[in-house]
Amino acid sequence: MAAAQGAGSSSAGPSGLPGSALGHSSNSTAVAVWEWQDEFGRWRPYRGNVCSYIEQVFQASQQKGRRSGSGLVSSIPLGHADPVLAPYVIDIPSLTQFRQDTGTMRAVRRHLFPGDSAAGQGIVWEWQNDEGGWSPYEMNVCVFLEQARATNHQRVDLGPLGYNYEVDFVAQVQTNKTTRFRRGIQRRLDAPYPVTASPAPLHTGVACSCQQCWLNGGTGPITTRYRHSMINFPNSSATHQVSSRTASVSSSNVGFVPYNKPTLSGARSTLRLNAQSTWALPQAGGPSTGLSASNGVSAPNLPVKMPKPSKVNQALAATPTEPEAVVKKYLEEVKGSSADEDCIICMEKLSSPSGYGDACECSTIKPETVGRLTNCQHSFHMLCMLAMYSNGNKDGSLQCPSCKTIYGEKTGTQPKGKMEVSTFPQSLPGHKDCGTIQIVYHISRGIQGPEHPNPGMPYTARGFPRYCYLPDNEKGRKVLELLRVAWKRRLIFTVGTSSTTGESNTVVWNEIHHKTEMDTNLSGHGYPDPNYLDNVLAELAAQGVTEDCLRQ
Repeated sequence: MAAAQGAGSSSAGPSGLPGSALGHSSNSTAVAVWEWQDEFGRWRPYRGNVCSYIEQVFQASQQKGRRSGSGLVSSIPLGHADPVLAPYVIDIPSLTQFRQDTGTMRAVRRHLFPGDSAAGQGIVWEWQNDEGGWSPYEMNVCVFLEQARATNHQRVDLGPLGYNYEVDFVAQVQTNKTTRFRRGIQRRLDAPYPVTASPAPLHTGVACSCQQCWLNGGTGPITTRYRHSMINFPNSSATHQVSSRTASVSSSNVGFVPYNKPTLSGARSTLRLNAQSTWALPQAGGPSTGLSASNGVSAPNLPVKMPKPSKVNQALAATPTEPEAVVKKYLEEVKGSSADEDCIICMEKLSSPSGYGDACECSTIKPETVGRLTNCQHSFHMLCMLAMYSNGNKDGSLQCPSCKTIYGEKTGTQPKGKMEVSTFPQSLPGHKDCGTIQIVYHISRGIQGPEHPNPGMPYTARGFPRYCYLPDNEKGRKVLELLRVAWKRRLIFTVGTSSTTGESNTVVWNEIHHKTEMDTNLSGHGYPDPNYLDNVLAELAAQGVTEDCLRQ
């Protein structure tokens, strides 16, 4: 993949390119672009229709807050804008994207651009990824490229924007200035990004530390899920680099919403203030907001279904998988909950009934029953935990939506396949004192089972067999043994939507990063990487795979 390489954030641009391309504009018409940060530090813009929905909810909550004095929306479920994004929720106070079925968190930011820029016209520039699909440049690069094209430049240098690439508009290629490796580029017309009021000069080029970029545009908390950030943060003399890629943002104020949350009726649908957050949360698309997706079609609110667990899932875990039994196994009932404490699943007070009381029918758990997880001691409505479990893998395990503590043995939805391991004497860069472990994963295309997003539909398996590499030293061998456990628990791959190609119903990595190259780290997939082994150990631990598993 093309990843940002250390060119810093110089303000120099292509010769003759208008100065506004590298600074700010006073244009009062602005469009808002929301972007998420992938594991390699690249900012990936949400599509125009998704940004329109996010901005619509965000602006509506701001207006309501100004009128009533209450806080802003706390979280925005993206499934209302695009069903493919159903697992994802944006937590606005922390500017974090939260994936509900895996607990993965990624930074989110909002930038404003002039209405006559590429963003305002819905123009997106993309580069060709390793799978042959197309990945968008971050929006400030798209704006930069479009301005260069409009001023008849044949070639531009992306160094001032923090990328070690040159772009040739005539040949339609991007060239790595170090390796001279070339990739195709393309210009695509998409839905224009949403118009919004601009309280500050608009961002039109290189990321900087101005108030608009830092506060109004905002990157949110600096998560540890990236490697190549090129942004110089305020009061920092060097490019901010974080060693670990494992999310460490506290999620104590995240409104964890099992996707397809039903419309709530009666008093319990009233907007409430999140006691753990400065901003409040109405459920987007519910009756309290009256909002619809940007295409004018209201997103359906589907009831929470609680089917009996499949034979596949029953075979995966020795613990009971009946939803009620699992919830009662790991939560103990609590009497007399604090009047001010919220359930961060439904965002109702724990002293009030669960927000899922109208949708989840359970003969043994009442809507007002509150339970406390036995180890981490976090409290929730037991009916909310039941809804959360029923919308997941139903493998007999629970994961605390607040601190991510795992109860039981977590298993995944990885399709059938084969994991092969071998060694050879050649050393990896940065590990010259040992040989190399090679892992080969084999997965073939097939039909989705009841645990997958679309049971009965085919899934593809692109890029297999996949070759991965570890140093053959003590820590590398420990990682290998834990990867064997993760493989047996079906945690390394899953069926979903590719973040690089956008293809759905395909086999994708499941948040446990692997090194798929030996001798170059220009893409972030190779060596040397002194932090990789510690990073992947932390990612395995987040899935419940620790050294304790090797002692069992």
